Amino acid sequence: MIDFALSAFVTLLLVVDPVGLAPAFLAATAGMPDKIKRTVALRAPLIAASILVVIALVGNGLLRQLGIGIPAFQIAGGLLLFGVSYQMIFGDRPHREAREADKATSEHASDVAVFPLAIPMMAGPGAIATTLLLAGDAGYGARLVIIIAVVLSVCLLCMLCFVSASLIARTLGRTGNAVLSRVLGMLLAAYSVQFVINGIAAVRASLS
Repeated sequence: MIDFALSAFVTLLLVVDPVGLAPAFLAATAGMPDKIKRTVALRAPLIAASILVVIALVGNGLLRQLGIGIPAFQIAGGLLLFGVSYQMIFGDRPHREAREADKATSEHASDVAVFPLAIPMMAGPGAIATTLLLAGDAGYGARLVIIIAVVLSVCLLCMLCFVSASLIARTLGRTGNAVLSRVLGMLLAAYSVQFVINGIAAVRASLS
């Protein structure tokens, strides 16, 4: 059970990358008073956590209604996560997040806690796919509770990173951010390949 919890936590942590989101938070909240920044830093992770928890609770039922087996979703989700890891390794993801944050600011978005911070930066396609994959592996009962706890823990880390975003950005700098993104991307690539392998193994076992 501990191994399952640790694996789930690391996987979702790599996908969401709370530390890597700190510069995007600063860009999205540029020019806002400190009080508003703190409000956004608290609200955005709560919104993302609500979305991911609902997905964890209803995801398996939704897949059954659509006639999609867990092995098929493991393979598809693994490929999607590999795409996310590719963006992290080759530097596309930080630039894309910065563009989304700048877009929200330039358009005077009424609530950047929803867009782009909660969606799509925290509860984006990669995080949604990961949550569905983990919930599919967990089934129901104690393991599903663990997945919900993992989602809440990762979103709590996002909240802490947003609150201390200025310090993180100064400490890491541009080079540190780039190195961290690439290291996490490599780890996520390995996890995504393992999801695909597990899906293929499950399909082969069902056919034998």
